[in-house]
Amino acid sequence: MRRRTFLSGIGLATAGASIGPGFVWGLRGAGTGSPNNKLNLAAIGLNNQGRSDLHQVAGENIVALCDADTQYTAREASRFSRAKLYQDFRRMFDEMGKEIDAVIIATPDHSHAVIALRAIEMGKHVYCEKPLAHSVYEVRKLMQSARERKVVTQLGNQGHSFDSIRVFREWVEGGAIGAVREVHAFGGSVYSEPGLIEEVKRAQPVPKTLDWDLWLGPAESRPFHPAYHPRTWRRWTRFGTGVIGDWTCHIIDPVFWTLDLGAPASVEAVEPADYDPAVHGETFPAGNVIHFTFAGKGDRPPVKLTWSDGPRQPPRPVELPADEHLPEFGAVVAGDKGKIIYGSHGARALQILPEERAEGWSRQPQRYSRSAGHCKEWLAGCKSGQSAGSDFSYGGPLTEVALLGIIAMRFCGQKLHWDGAAMKFTNCAAANAFLKPEFRKGWEM
Repeated sequence: MRRRTFLSGIGLATAGASIGPGFVWGLRGAGTGSPNNKLNLAAIGLNNQGRSDLHQVAGENIVALCDADTQYTAREASRFSRAKLYQDFRRMFDEMGKEIDAVIIATPDHSHAVIALRAIEMGKHVYCEKPLAHSVYEVRKLMQSARERKVVTQLGNQGHSFDSIRVFREWVEGGAIGAVREVHAFGGSVYSEPGLIEEVKRAQPVPKTLDWDLWLGPAESRPFHPAYHPRTWRRWTRFGTGVIGDWTCHIIDPVFWTLDLGAPASVEAVEPADYDPAVHGETFPAGNVIHFTFAGKGDRPPVKLTWSDGPRQPPRPVELPADEHLPEFGAVVAGDKGKIIYGSHGARALQILPEERAEGWSRQPQRYSRSAGHCKEWLAGCKSGQSAGSDFSYGGPLTEVALLGIIAMRFCGQKLHWDGAAMKFTNCAAANAFLKPEFRKGWEM
């Protein structure tokens, strides 16, 4: 087996191995154990990833299932026959608030925050799918409330619990590629529907199983269209967060954690020039190039991070062997002495370049303890009071990177200077208007 083939396997194997019995705390926790007591869990949002999350925690007491579209609750009813079925999460909390210990939220992006905030204010532990929220304002509200109520939280960026992200951090901190100054992160998807902007204004029949007004939640009222529900809401700015919102929490996570990036000092979208937010603002561009700058911290130098998606991809590293290609989703991390390429979800398929620098790094001792799995880590934290590895204090700032990039798309070619502590752009009042959305009456936060 060639050296680079061996290295690229790191993460693919360990991701599956991380769901063994018991649990081992990662960097943010301490101690080990295997509590036998079970939690009373409620799951809100049961399609696609929500269904997967639910099945990850099936060993607990699933007491309530909720989705604005009843076809998804009906699909799970036979497996979780003791769970009560709901269409409206507000009614579920009103009727079962005292019986629920913790909640899993996997609804469309625009409704994450209103549901999570209600749960946290009731003292419930929360696992919320990524991105954490739809706006910077919502992220800050959730972080504050979770801190005040002392609940255990976890963002659904599952790769943060993989072995490979720990290996990546160990390599970087061990000096495998020297000081990191530049990162190219990229995702090959396109979430853009400019040709449907007028079409979605034409009302279509609402499916009998769907409460459309409830699905809209905090968003302004508009006609139902199948271009929104059930699968393609990510392509629309009022409901989703585009490719960058979908993938940042998986792809940027390893460098955000390892380099302790924190809030960017500036963000600038430099492509695409063919996207006019006044005309196309209901959807996302067909491709982006966005530059983030992060100030130096301690011994770490400043870092320039470039996000590319769709057809806009980073330049091919000259050190990459001719018979190999960059992954469709991943990052190139450039240091003074070499580079690391990794794929999405916890820096899977790690590879050091040039090849001669890779010798010996696969046999380095572990510096950080491994996790038993993302959901298991959160469940254990709910029972012990320990923080999970990607709780809202970490997952919130990570989500903000994507949300700031989305705002920059509307001001292409203008470098926006960001004051994270004050939660404002210091050189563009118009950009500040996008930090907090307009909430529909009755759904305010």
